[in-house]
Amino acid sequence: MLGVIPLEAERAVSGTDVFEGLCESLGRAGRTIRDGDVLVVSTKYVSCSQGRVVNLGRVRPSGAGVGMSKKYRLDPGMAEIISRESDAILGGIGGFVITMSAGIMAPNAGIDGSNSGRGSAVLYPEDPYLAAEQLRRKIFLHMGVHAGVILADSRLMPARVGTSGVAVACAGMEPVLDSRARPDLDGRPLKVTFQATADNLASIANHEMGEAAESRPFAIVRDSGVVLTERRLAPSETVVHPEQCVYVRGLGGRDSGRSRF
Repeated sequence: MLGVIPLEAERAVSGTDVFEGLCESLGRAGRTIRDGDVLVVSTKYVSCSQGRVVNLGRVRPSGAGVGMSKKYRLDPGMAEIISRESDAILGGIGGFVITMSAGIMAPNAGIDGSNSGRGSAVLYPEDPYLAAEQLRRKIFLHMGVHAGVILADSRLMPARVGTSGVAVACAGMEPVLDSRARPDLDGRPLKVTFQATADNLASIANHEMGEAAESRPFAIVRDSGVVLTERRLAPSETVVHPEQCVYVRGLGGRDSGRSRF
């Protein structure tokens, strides 16, 4: 039966070794990682360990940042960081810019001001897929265990109250299950159905990890039936281009501003 084991850890700061933090958390809890487990790690924990925390008061806005600040009524420092961290600007309202960043559609490029100190904000991890793969390899080399790794964040879902989990990056597991051609209950083959395995497990773990002061940046998802893999995963495996996204297309397309897609 599927289960989730959340693990408490000390707050990460710049230079924290994520693997060592994991080992300390496992030791305190008297837990181990087993073959087939999926380790879910908070992106904020990884970001803080990388020093990806910005003092907004020290940010000097560029012309793009000033323009975004005026258009969407944002703090100039926040607007500048959103501009730098976004791959595409899809639109926005007062106080929020809808962006694509690290393959995730999210308000304000996923930049989070909670648990980061007054006047500061935490960015997404640098090269999150590499960070996930490095952690997966350390687990195998030091523990002899084949496990999947997910770097998870929380996000708002369109037209829904509250947040759910999303896999910003993953390693060692197949992130999507292709269910096309499988029969439904009436025997008709499915045509376009993919199961977002990594995102589903991120949501399951996020429920136990919490959103506030729980200090549980790790969670072990056990007996999920996930398919493990040794191949190096690419961000494109879980990303839909904005021009193919039914939400973006249905709501009028992208902002006329810049895009790196």
